Amino acid sequence: MMEQVRIGMIGVGGRGDIAQYWHRPEGRSIIVAGADINEKYLSEFKKRASTDVFVTNQYQSMLERKDIDAIAVTSPDYCHEEHAIAALEAGKHVFCEKPLAITVEGCDRILQAWERSGKKLMVGFNMRYMNMFRTMKGIIDSGDIGEIKAVWVRHFVGYGGDFYYHDWHGNSKNTTSLLLQKGAHDIDMIHYLTGQYTKKVAAFGSLDFYGGDKPNDLTCPNCNEKDICTEARFGRLNQCVYRQEIDVEDNNVVIMELDNGIKATYMQCHFTPDYHRNYTLIGTEGRIENSENDNKVYVKSRSSNKWHSLSDRIYDIKAGEGTHGGADPNICRDFVDMILDNKDPIATPIAGRMSVAAGCAAAASMRAGGKVVNIQPRQVV
Repeated sequence: MMEQVRIGMIGVGGRGDIAQYWHRPEGRSIIVAGADINEKYLSEFKKRASTDVFVTNQYQSMLERKDIDAIAVTSPDYCHEEHAIAALEAGKHVFCEKPLAITVEGCDRILQAWERSGKKLMVGFNMRYMNMFRTMKGIIDSGDIGEIKAVWVRHFVGYGGDFYYHDWHGNSKNTTSLLLQKGAHDIDMIHYLTGQYTKKVAAFGSLDFYGGDKPNDLTCPNCNEKDICTEARFGRLNQCVYRQEIDVEDNNVVIMELDNGIKATYMQCHFTPDYHRNYTLIGTEGRIENSENDNKVYVKSRSSNKWHSLSDRIYDIKAGEGTHGGADPNICRDFVDMILDNKDPIATPIAGRMSVAAGCAAAASMRAGGKVVNIQPRQVV
């Protein structure tokens, strides 16, 4: 019986930093390998893990190794499909960072490879593991606000330029839309908190701040406007945010209808000055709303014949230990428990597919003038 999961990483920079929570040489998991096309990232990864870790710029050679049980796919979004399928076909368990893929068809191909493989597959929806949203899920499931009828989500992406327009994210061929890359979290949380998937959407969006007529090869250090440009950056991500290839919307509004008739809206803006998410869910007996700025969840009750209507409630959310408010160590632990203990993951492969399906439908809607688009059912082969 396996007692320790030996994990290899595909993509060791950026999101690959979650490897720190798996590298427990004396515990239930250990990082034994990493693949990346960036030699600097590989060198830094090797120093963080150990001198014995195997590193390569050819991920296929890592998948051939018999001393690897599982693969964490933390490569760029447009690589997820290729890497996840290859790992599953090589007989490895897979953790795939969100979004599962950048097309619905890509997600379905991953699911088919997963079912053929007999291995475990988990999606990196770490918001499901954040204390704030775990609290909200518990309150909702307790029946405190009754049956949910409406959901309003606002995502203030205060560092949109830094996160998404100074690099590859700004081109739709790499992301399809930020309604996948960024919105995958929020769409999934709408699904998770309500217990329902989206069945149809209508959306509106545009490039209202980023993009423009600058050359695609222009970088901030080489720009003659760098001293006056508010978006100038001089670190690793320094492509001009006003370059011609930018074509993913920075201002979006999505209207959604879920399977049981719940009406939801999702709004996302990448040039707002602040960064936080605001969730409001309204039920037949009250509503719940979060405030990330002060780490609180508010429950307001309406008249009913239950004790819930006798008071309103405020929950003070405790800080978690580790990155993303403690979510990252928890989701990494869940991946190991899934493999060693056969524990069902909180973030399922089907949930990964459905968030992408809703995001893709919303992108198609807004690029067609806001027409209603139905969510594609899963294609089973």
